[in-house]
Amino acid sequence: MNAPPDPKRYRPNVGLALFHTNGLVFLGKRVATEGPYQWQMPQGGVDRGEKIVDAAYRELEEEIGVRSAHAELLEETADWLHYDFPIDVRTKMKPRGRYLGQRQKWFAFRFKGRDSDIRLDTHTPEFVDWRWAALDTAPSLVIPFKRPVYEEVAQRFKKFTAGASK
Repeated sequence: MNAPPDPKRYRPNVGLALFHTNGLVFLGKRVATEGPYQWQMPQGGVDRGEKIVDAAYRELEEEIGVRSAHAELLEETADWLHYDFPIDVRTKMKPRGRYLGQRQKWFAFRFKGRDSDIRLDTHTPEFVDWRWAALDTAPSLVIPFKRPVYEEVAQRFKKFTAGASK
């Protein structure tokens, strides 16, 4: 059995699965990316002293403009999911090499607004486009080093996709 990763070496982060009432999930197309792996669900860092659930709501609003009034919390993962950064990503970070990767608490939300309530320009834009998609397609669209986490999230949150069509 593998020992759990040292939490001090993994940046605390939240991942957000925002489900439409039809069971599809929000995917955003990353700013300044090329190639086939440009899509992901919103995610972001946890500020020092910030409660994890507060970080989830803050990131939802910062990244895609969705206010808490338009999102019903369905579930939070009990454990942290981890991924490692590739070496080229780690060497660009400041301070260099501080984190091996990210540890994430994932949150499932039900979207209670209209598509017009999604705004990609409320903060520094992280996404240039977005769409509703089947959750089980997300792992093949995300950058490969995040794929195992997305596969785990797709398994755990598939119960929120009832009625979704590809």
